[in-house]
Amino acid sequence: MVSELPLDQVRTLLAVVDEGTFDAAATALHVTPSAVSQRVKALEQRTGRVLLLRTKPVRTTESGEVVVRFARQLARLERDARAELGMSGAGEPTRVSVAVNADSLATWFLGALTRVPRDVPVCFELRREDEDHTAALLREGLVMAAVTSSADAVPGCSVRALGRMRYLPVANPEFRETWLAGPLRDALPEAPVVTFDRLDDFQDAFVRRLRHGQGGASAVRHLVPTSEGFVAAVVAGLGWGMVPEMQAADLLTAGRLVNLAPQRPVDVPLYWQQWKLNSPALAAVATAVMETAVEMLRR
Repeated sequence: MVSELPLDQVRTLLAVVDEGTFDAAATALHVTPSAVSQRVKALEQRTGRVLLLRTKPVRTTESGEVVVRFARQLARLERDARAELGMSGAGEPTRVSVAVNADSLATWFLGALTRVPRDVPVCFELRREDEDHTAALLREGLVMAAVTSSADAVPGCSVRALGRMRYLPVANPEFRETWLAGPLRDALPEAPVVTFDRLDDFQDAFVRRLRHGQGGASAVRHLVPTSEGFVAAVVAGLGWGMVPEMQAADLLTAGRLVNLAPQRPVDVPLYWQQWKLNSPALAAVATAVMETAVEMLRR
């Protein structure tokens, strides 16, 4: 029974995925395109699975994602080992890639990164993604860790609870007087709304909760794809929206925003998922993130 994954074949598959085509991978690896194709085919025969869809650029299958994730973890371990042995490249910072949602990035997450000890040489590569979708980047092996709303561990990853991020339905005072004078459950579906992007249904979900599962937010919606811009749009009166408590607090105190439903905050649980990898840099980042989450997020 074949049980080994030859490292040259695994690294070749990763090169094809990263470069997008067999020809580009051949250039990066300094081999012929034929050699790249043969290695990938050999790996597929060894695993008994189709690993790549031969599109342009190539796409991994579900089985291919498993091998690519293994390849990235292997490369990370190799770099850490070389650094500890004092071989060439020692002293170079470790690149830690993390998927994080925009609201965490705008509020508490950057503060966590400043707590990583300075004697741990690390470079951060942050990928902004909705908390419902960050786990997909982990599954594809594109990041080493993620702030996610999923408590279900991605294969090969560990998961720890961070806490809950509270959101408040808010609008500026003039907007409320103009659009929301009547009962909230009746007025809110007709009032202009601010959303993050076309996939953002957070505001719709809040309206459905008010209306016992019926309807959603207004069709008049303004798409503002940054956390800071989203808050600014609500403050400016373009529409109402669900804003993180950490961003809304001072604006509520100053009277620039009003809480439309003080008894109906929405808490979103967040989790930290990371590769099960003995990497000192990744461990240091995880510790800093957990410590900051304890202070900044609700239990």
